[in-house]
Amino acid sequence: MSYAELHTTSNFTFLTGASHPEQYVHEAAELDYHAIAITDVNSLAGIVRAHSPAQKINMRFVVGSRLVLAARGLAILIYPTNRPAYARLCRLLTLGKRRASKGECHLTLHDLIEHEQGLLAAIIPPSDIDDVFSDTLHSLRDVFNDDRLSIASSCLYGPDDRGRLQQLITLSRHTHIPLLATNDAHYHTPKRRMLQDVVTCIRHGCTLDEAGLKLFPHGERSLKPPEEMARLFAEHPQAIARTVEIADRAAFNLSELRYEYPHETVAPGRTPMQHLTDLTWRCAVQRYPQGVPASVKARINHELQLIEELNYPHYFLTVHDLVEYARSQNILCQGRGAAANSAVCYCLGITAVDPTRIDLLFERFVSRERNEPPDIDIDFEHERREEVIQYLYNKYGRERAALTAEVITYRGRSAVREVGKALGLSLDCVDRLAKNMDWWDRGNVRPDRLRELGLPPEDETVHNLIALVSDILRFPRHLSQHVGGFVLTEGPLCESVPIENAAMPDRTVIEWDKDDIDALGMLKVDCLGLGMLTCIHKCFELIKQTVPAACGLALHTVPPEDPRVYDMICDADTVGVFQIESRAQMSMLPRLRPRCYYDLVIEVAIVRPGPIQGNMVHPYLRRRNGEKPVIYPNDEVKRVLGKTLGVPLFQEQAMSLAMVAGGFTADEADQLRRAMAAWKRKGDQIFRFGEKLVAGMLRNGHEPAFADRCFEQIKGFSEYGFPESHAASFALIVYVSAWLKHHYPAAFAAGLINSQPMGFYAPAQIVRDVREHGVEVRPVDVNFSGWDCRLEDGALRLG
Repeated sequence: MSYAELHTTSNFTFLTGASHPEQYVHEAAELDYHAIAITDVNSLAGIVRAHSPAQKINMRFVVGSRLVLAARGLAILIYPTNRPAYARLCRLLTLGKRRASKGECHLTLHDLIEHEQGLLAAIIPPSDIDDVFSDTLHSLRDVFNDDRLSIASSCLYGPDDRGRLQQLITLSRHTHIPLLATNDAHYHTPKRRMLQDVVTCIRHGCTLDEAGLKLFPHGERSLKPPEEMARLFAEHPQAIARTVEIADRAAFNLSELRYEYPHETVAPGRTPMQHLTDLTWRCAVQRYPQGVPASVKARINHELQLIEELNYPHYFLTVHDLVEYARSQNILCQGRGAAANSAVCYCLGITAVDPTRIDLLFERFVSRERNEPPDIDIDFEHERREEVIQYLYNKYGRERAALTAEVITYRGRSAVREVGKALGLSLDCVDRLAKNMDWWDRGNVRPDRLRELGLPPEDETVHNLIALVSDILRFPRHLSQHVGGFVLTEGPLCESVPIENAAMPDRTVIEWDKDDIDALGMLKVDCLGLGMLTCIHKCFELIKQTVPAACGLALHTVPPEDPRVYDMICDADTVGVFQIESRAQMSMLPRLRPRCYYDLVIEVAIVRPGPIQGNMVHPYLRRRNGEKPVIYPNDEVKRVLGKTLGVPLFQEQAMSLAMVAGGFTADEADQLRRAMAAWKRKGDQIFRFGEKLVAGMLRNGHEPAFADRCFEQIKGFSEYGFPESHAASFALIVYVSAWLKHHYPAAFAAGLINSQPMGFYAPAQIVRDVREHGVEVRPVDVNFSGWDCRLEDGALRLG
């Protein structure tokens, strides 16, 4: 018996569905369904999560959505048959979302009729079939006719299922609109029934005891075997056959989406690659006025060849255009992250890290094996980032530019609080549990800790709490906006994914997050704000006003490797200095004693929760100070860990170590990187990869102690570990801010105070510190002070 389930609600209908989209896909495959659809309310937010696993297991996945008309409250299932129809569905949802506030969608029947071409529809009858419904049904039949319109019917073990089914069969015959069998599933397996009850209570702000008729009366909203569906619809088997027919006709596949880079940035009469090549070499001469070094020329040629092979020139031109706009408006910016690996990015002014100062692989940024677009993060002055964001909206238009979403998910404390309240636990009990999360360890609960918190471990409610918290962890709670990730397209972005209003004025956001757009190969540029860039820029401006010879000051022109600056850093005289101003960093500086740029790269990376919890700090310091010999299991491991004395401090090293010691493929190593980056959302993945790493190392002859130590370090990275390229970009700002503090303390203090709030120190502490460095500080004076602090004959006048 062939059956396709075309009416499911995932947890992307927030606090309603009780299963992940991918769980529906896997369960449908287990039940041998012909196809499975995800039909969340006024949304396509979860379809990528279903599409990716469906591709891997060769399960037929149908893209769909459940439109709820704002005025009438009627629900209509919609399925696109091809790419143009999918574009119209996205436009329709964008229309409804853009005219409403964040998280809402206002659509009318007229809106649907205007976008109907190529769409299949199944109207969900209300409990009472009245004149309003009859009018809607006739309107839809006139547009869709019986070829593209169905009446959705579900047998949900209600008190009058048979009578209801007979009523719909009669309606189908009278209107000549075929009946479509569905199960209106809200979870993939019956075991999720209680979780669905709990999320319903969370949505309504009540407990299970108070919920009453807000809950489904039984646990039959899961996927059923095809044979059971055939039995339920034995009186009208055509309804079962209709599911297969609709699934086959709804042939659109997300793999048909083709991302195309914006074309505005290409010079007339030139191909994108020609324009990028000319621009790179022209800018290289400006970066290296004494002549481009041979090693840099070789790197540029290698990178340009790979960029052309993978067809990424538009990406680099788009980012260059963004950076050029910022500079034209006198906004300081710097690319960071993997872009620091690129000589092309340095020449184009996207990054300020000279590739001759650090040995990083371009393939960490752009790779044939990963076959995914590069990802550049650009930090702008935090006070002026909004100007850059609005430039993107104005240049590309609201239909072609939007921020990516951030899927806010349940984590330990939020899960315990909300599940506990729904179960009826007292607020003080829930608060104790949430604040003392050491009773919880990935589902393994310590009975003694529960007793200490006043809960009997054998109590049924406690058992339910533990099970439900395990289930709801990493469930999406709502969509928020990414901190600065922009998606830019040549064609209308609103024809690939719905766009909605953000809570912040003048911001629009797509429904998909970073992982979703990565899965579909879409470009993203991160426009981020960094307070220290604001400070440095203001400091540069103050210096240029008082020292004419300093007019050429920029991030990449600050004189490198000044020993006096490193002396100051080693003395932990770093109040206000970027990244190394905290007490933890100050205590590390005299022990690490940085004497060169790469030492700062290590300093930035080593005082982090990841390396600390992974027990990497003390082994590195002991080896650096000669207290412990540096021993490598073999030359391959030495090649990976040589720069950091045998201790993996960076994500890139963890990936390389997994390949040379654990037998990982390049693809598996990249999945490990993603798992480390996504530990908050997909926490268990890191443990699976760690176990695989240990097994691979043992198989390759490494000692168990070495394998276990690497596993612990990998877990540390999952807490918070830097990529080397990220640390390299930040290390440059560390050095520049330290250089300014040493050579121009008054201007640096003024820049810090004028850029508040930022950093660890209040203005009073900054003033005290600059006085200790011999700078005269003049008080606020109505006759002389401006709004901001400024310099007066070398003194600092407070604003």
